[in-house]
Amino acid sequence: MITGTLSSKGQVTIPKKIREFLKVETSDKIVFIPLEEGKVLITSKENPPKALFGMLKHRKPTRPVSLKRMETAIRKRRVKRMSR
Repeated sequence: MITGTLSSKGQVTIPKKIREFLKVETSDKIVFIPLEEGKVLITSKENPPKALFGMLKHRKPTRPVSLKRMETAIRKRRVKRMSR
C-alpha cells in the first residue's frame, strides 16, 4: 500500500512511485473520477497530439509594444485572475 498526505489546503502529495506509474510531471493534469462511496479512480489526463495543433502560433504585432503597455496588460490579467 502506498499513501499520500492531505494538507490543510486540500492538496495531496502524490508519492514518487505513483507519479512514475502515471507518467506525470510538475503541472500535468490529474483526473479524479468518483466511483462508489469512498472510492476514487485517479488517472493522468493525456492530451491527444491533435490538441496541440496551432498551440505555438502567434501574431506578430504590427508595431512594437511599449513597456508601459505590457505592464498594464499584465496588471489587468492579474486582476482578472484574482477575481475568479
